[in-house]
Amino acid sequence: MIVQRRRPPWVLMYHSVSACTDDPYRITVSPYRLDRQLRWLSSRGLTGVSVGELMRARASGRGAGLVGLTFDDGYADFVDTALPLLRRHGCTATVFVLPGRLDGDNAWDEQGPRKPLLSADGIRTAEAEGMEIGSHGLLHTDLTTADDATLERETRHSRTLIADITGTAPAGFCYPYGTVDARAVDAVRTAGYGYACAIDPGPLTGVHALPRVHIDASDNSVRLFLKRALHPLRRKPLSVSGTTTPVPVRPADEAADANPGPAGAGEPARTAERADDENGSKR
Repeated sequence: MIVQRRRPPWVLMYHSVSACTDDPYRITVSPYRLDRQLRWLSSRGLTGVSVGELMRARASGRGAGLVGLTFDDGYADFVDTALPLLRRHGCTATVFVLPGRLDGDNAWDEQGPRKPLLSADGIRTAEAEGMEIGSHGLLHTDLTTADDATLERETRHSRTLIADITGTAPAGFCYPYGTVDARAVDAVRTAGYGYACAIDPGPLTGVHALPRVHIDASDNSVRLFLKRALHPLRRKPLSVSGTTTPVPVRPADEAADANPGPAGAGEPARTAERADDENGSKR
């Protein structure tokens, strides 16, 4: 068995896009801020794409200049607010939805406002506009504490329900709250997903536990620059196993994955990103 290690892809983790300022979990980005963040990516020669597209591009050595965009929970404001901005900037994204809470709300959040979730029609609209639809589980349940029957429903059954809505079984899964262990990874892989997103999966980092960076309303151009620069330093390399000779990483892909930050900027950004990870893990 040959194990190839590559720098982790840069995947940004969004949630809700609205003008709401009651945001105890820091999951809301205003339309203005999202527009500015997408403009920043474009100014750096970067394009936001779905995680599925990003992973396929990296596998064929075409990942240079691509950034994964994800929107967790499947809020209704994705179609109304985020989608027009993504189209304006020529981006796509992966929307991780909860098929067990269609037309519901974020009842799992103890604090903050109730935010409506996408309906089946909303999910179909997002897919028709070129977005990738992935599973965020059935009901937003922490898989690390789920019993076997619940784990099966959250992974395999949620995939079946999404296939019933879109006509296509989703390739991607996203761990609720970002919590993941070896048992959860195995369940997701067994359910047939081609990849899965976490936040900071540590030693479990791999195709079925991809690291991501939490993005919120405070992320201006400086913070984005530092987060991009520090991402390959803070996240473990991505292991890609195979029985054949591994495809070498092209220099262009390496350059796109890592851009050294300015001297002296590391520790403040590390502190900010650690806080982001801790906040994201509560979601």
